[in-house]
Amino acid sequence: MRIQKEQVVRAAWALVDEVGVEGLTMRSLAQALAIQAPSLYWHFPSKQSLLETMADALLEDVGLERPEGRSWEEVVRDVAGQLRRAFLSHRDAARVFAGTVVVSENTFRISEWLMEALALAGLSSKEAGWATFTLLDYVLGFTIEEQSFGAPDMKEPPVAERMRALASTRFPHVARAVDAMVDLDFDARFAFGLDLLLAGMRARRPTRAR
Repeated sequence: MRIQKEQVVRAAWALVDEVGVEGLTMRSLAQALAIQAPSLYWHFPSKQSLLETMADALLEDVGLERPEGRSWEEVVRDVAGQLRRAFLSHRDAARVFAGTVVVSENTFRISEWLMEALALAGLSSKEAGWATFTLLDYVLGFTIEEQSFGAPDMKEPPVAERMRALASTRFPHVARAVDAMVDLDFDARFAFGLDLLLAGMRARRPTRAR
């Protein structure tokens, strides 16, 4: 029986959820699917091509409802939130996506809506393009860090204790901010960072658009 491409992608994500992206190899994936490794190459000529398809699959449900009647800031917030949820849907998903360059209907659909909103805000095509990539970089970096807080080396001993021990002697500003730096209210932290990005985008708007 010939295995379907979608089956391979689902199995690959299941394997990543179990062992992390480092444990994903074409051999381990073939074993999980109970097939011979060469069968995978019918759909994916390399592991990189597999990762790119996995990354694209994360975006299938992002930006499906066209954001009619909303302000440009509401569109940016909504899409950023959807991207974060997509990158949190699997273990190491943000890391997988960050290591790829995905050119697809999904990426273009999301980018089009963001750039359209930013164009309506008064940004040039260049600024809208750069702002879109800056937003994606922020969401990726944030979710990579968010997921890293579940790693064993962040808990034993608690990272806050290690940070305080180093900062207390020579880095007073860091010492006062340790609790904030390890705050697990990721929703609030994400919203804060997004506010900063939006403030920057707002400041780039030409005077006539403000």
